[in-house]
Amino acid sequence: MDGYAMLDGPNGRIAYVMTPGRRPTVLFLGGLRSDMTGTKATFLEAWCRARGQGFLRFDYTGHGASAGRFEDGTIGAWSADALAVLDRLIEGPVVLVGSSMGGWAMLNVALARPDGVAALVGIAAAPDFTEELLWARWDEATRATLLRDGIVIEPNPYDPAGYPYTRALIEDGRRHLRLRGPIPLACPVRLLHGQQDDAVPWQTSLRLAERLAAEDVQVTLIKDGDHRLSREADLSLLGRTLAALLGQDGG
Repeated sequence: MDGYAMLDGPNGRIAYVMTPGRRPTVLFLGGLRSDMTGTKATFLEAWCRARGQGFLRFDYTGHGASAGRFEDGTIGAWSADALAVLDRLIEGPVVLVGSSMGGWAMLNVALARPDGVAALVGIAAAPDFTEELLWARWDEATRATLLRDGIVIEPNPYDPAGYPYTRALIEDGRRHLRLRGPIPLACPVRLLHGQQDDAVPWQTSLRLAERLAAEDVQVTLIKDGDHRLSREADLSLLGRTLAALLGQDGG
């Protein structure tokens, strides 16, 4: 991948691409094992550029063009990557757009910098997935393997080699659980979720909406939408959602 810059982050060098423009800057937080060349990241970059809006996409450490191994990452570490990008590269307010796991990191970043976040947009947001969608689903044999070996590898439709999940990922995730109590964020929040999502139940977005302290929270369910929400119609909805938050014509 060409055309990216590098930032020395807390967990290694972070690759990023910044599009200058007016504030608030839109910061995209991708999902687990995704990178900043994905459909939603590049759509948002083009969308923001066409409107003169500031935009930044990046790769967590262990992802894409950034340094490090995926197996060494945790929710806390990837959230710290995102926070470093925000603190060191973005001036003024930010709109966080978090996809899947990025929706969890989005909450962590917003809680760390609540005064700097103008709005949140979750796309199939997956807070607490390590506990609810992994640990709770695993049988005793899988749990025992994880505790003994420190890692398990699960089949995944997005990667023929499967996804490696580490004991550190599970244990660190427990320090960042968000759905078990109130989430003291007051900014506007928009949550998009497909009802055909086979990775993260759409009810997760409803639960998240309930936990948020903010009054201006809207959940949009796409009946035929899958986990990725990367079809043309899904991207158009994302653009309209963001335009309404920014007070601009979605086009």
